[in-house]
Amino acid sequence: MNNKKYFFAVDLGATSGRTIIGSLSDGKFDLEELTRFDNNLIETGGHFYWDIFALYFEIIKGLKLAASRQIEITSIGIDTWGVDFVCIGDDNAILRNPLAYRDPHTFGKMEEYLQKVVDRKEVYHVTGIQFMNFNSLFQLYAMKEAGNTALRQARKILFVPDALSWMLTGEEVCEYTIASTSQMLDPRTKDLDKALLASVGLSRDKFGRMVSPGTQIGVLTDEVQRMTGLGAIPVIAVAGHDTGSAVAAVPAKDERFAYLSSGTWSLMGIETQDAVINERSYELNFTNEGGIEGTTRFLKNICGMWLYERCRKEWPDEVRRLPHPELQGSAMQVEAFRSIINPDDAMFANPSSMIEAIQTYCRQTGQPVPETPAEICRCIFDSLALRYRQVFGWLKEFASFPLNVLHIIGGGSLNKYLNQFTANSLGVDVLAGPQEGTAIGNIMLQAKAAGEVKDIWEMRQIIANSLDLKHYAPEDKEAWDKGYEKYLAITAQK
Repeated sequence: MNNKKYFFAVDLGATSGRTIIGSLSDGKFDLEELTRFDNNLIETGGHFYWDIFALYFEIIKGLKLAASRQIEITSIGIDTWGVDFVCIGDDNAILRNPLAYRDPHTFGKMEEYLQKVVDRKEVYHVTGIQFMNFNSLFQLYAMKEAGNTALRQARKILFVPDALSWMLTGEEVCEYTIASTSQMLDPRTKDLDKALLASVGLSRDKFGRMVSPGTQIGVLTDEVQRMTGLGAIPVIAVAGHDTGSAVAAVPAKDERFAYLSSGTWSLMGIETQDAVINERSYELNFTNEGGIEGTTRFLKNICGMWLYERCRKEWPDEVRRLPHPELQGSAMQVEAFRSIINPDDAMFANPSSMIEAIQTYCRQTGQPVPETPAEICRCIFDSLALRYRQVFGWLKEFASFPLNVLHIIGGGSLNKYLNQFTANSLGVDVLAGPQEGTAIGNIMLQAKAAGEVKDIWEMRQIIANSLDLKHYAPEDKEAWDKGYEKYLAITAQK
C-alpha cells in the first residue's frame, strides 16, 4: 500500500470487543475500527463463563477483513480484562471455557483462604495486590476446593490474552502486566511466587514463560495463515492487561499526574518506578500492577460505569433507546447529592437487579430512594465522583510528587457530566482523552517493538500531538465539599 506501518490491535473488554487497525506516520497516529462485537457472559450449570472460542472467531474475522483489504499488517497485539485464565490439556486442547471473574464460586473463598491457607498480610507483602474475591489466586483456590476437572487436568494455565495469543501462534507465554493482576506475582522478582502457587496446588511450570510488554511471542500458525489469507505475521505481547495498555497511552507531559481509566471499571492511580508495599497501602487495599518499561501502576479498582450499564439494561425500552447524553442530561435536573452510595459496596458486585441493589442501599442508610432513571443516574454519577475524591486523597499521600492534574482515559472520557463532576469533586484540572486509550496503548507498544518509537515518553508525545484533549476546570467547591461530608457519613454506616 505505502510506507506506513499498520498494526492490528485486539481490545477485549468485559462487555464488548473490537479489532482495530492503527497506523503511524509523521509523528501522529490514526485508528480505524474494523469490527466490533459483544463479549457475552454465558450462564449454565450454576456458573458464568466466557466464550473463548467466540472471541477467537471474532479475531479471525477481523484478520480476514484486514487481509481482504490488502492491509499489510506489521504485527498483532491482544489486550483483555484481568485475572481470568484458560486451562490447556495434555492434548493441547482447551479443557473448558474459562470461568468469569463475576462467577459466584469465589464468594467467601478469599476469606477462607486467608484464614486457613496463607495469612492476609503475608499475601499482600509478597504481591502488593488489592484484595478482591475474584483475583486469580482465589479463583484457583475455589476451583481446587471444588475439585474442578479442568484445573485438575491442566497441563498449562494461560491468562486470557495469553490464551488467545497461543491460539494464534502455538506459543505459551505469561505476559507480565496480565500476570500481575493475579495476586500471585512478586513485583520484586517480577515472577510468579512459587509459595503462593504451591498454596493452591500448582507449580511454576504450569504457566508460560514470563515476557515483558513489547516482546514477540511468535508468528501466526500455518492454520491461521490459511484461514485468514495472511502470512507469518508476528504476534507481540503488548500490555496484555487492558489497563496496562491504557495507562501507556496517557498523554502526560511528565510523571506528575494521576490517571483514571474510566469504563466498566474505574481504575485510579499513579505511575511509580517501584511497587509501594507498606502498612498504609495494605490498610487502604491499594494494588501494584505491572506497567511498561518496568513501571508500576499503583492504583485502586473502583466499580465504575458497571453500575450505570446494568441499570440501563433493566430500564424500559423507551429509556434504553435514549442516547446517553439525553438520558444523562435528564439526571442533571435532579437534586444533587439527594441519594449517595458507596460504589464499591459488595452488594453492587453482581446483583440480580442493580436498580434494586441501589434502592436497598439508600433505604438501609435512611436516604430518599431513587425511583426514576434520572434519579438513579444522578445517584451513580454523584457517588462515583465522590468515591474518586476519596481515592485521589489517598493517592496524594503516596505520591512523591504533587498531583495537580487527572487524566481520564477510556470510554468514560466522553462522559462530560461525570468528567465535570470529577473535576469539581477533586478540585483539580481534568484532561479527558483519549477515548480509545487501551487500543492506542496496544498499538504504540507494537510500534515500539517494530522500532518506530523509542520509549514511553515518545509514545505519549505522539499521542498528545494526535489528540485534542477536553479540559474540565473545577467548579462549585462549597457544594462538593458538603457533598463529600455527606458521602463520608453515609458510607461510614456500612
